[in-house]
Amino acid sequence: MNRRSLFRLGALFGAGRFITFAAPAWAMTPHDTDAAQPIVLYCDLAVDPARESEMLAGFHDKFKPAAKQFDGYVDLKMLKLRSVIQGRPAPPNGINYRFQLTYESEKKRQLWIHSDTHQKVWPLIEDTVTNKDYLVLLTEAC
Repeated sequence: MNRRSLFRLGALFGAGRFITFAAPAWAMTPHDTDAAQPIVLYCDLAVDPARESEMLAGFHDKFKPAAKQFDGYVDLKMLKLRSVIQGRPAPPNGINYRFQLTYESEKKRQLWIHSDTHQKVWPLIEDTVTNKDYLVLLTEAC
């Protein structure tokens, strides 16, 4: 739903003021190509099966709480691959986790990854992978 639709809906129900103040930020802000867009970063990881519990403990107990403290943090997930349902190529052998990080902008993500805190907590995850040449995808909202 775009801003115009929200205003039409508000006029229809006589709630224009409410809609103006209650609409989500994305509906109220015109899209500007120079404005920072939310980003999602994915890392496909081959975590050593013998070290999965170590990696998950580091992720949940240290990494995620640290990431939440930084400006721009939106969401962070560690996802375990269950199966490939459709499409090829399948992930390379050994890929068993996908790390998913969402930040308000790439600029804010850069501040996080260059911080001393990140330098301390990322090895809790990276040191458990069998191949450090993992796929990293940076995507942005459009």
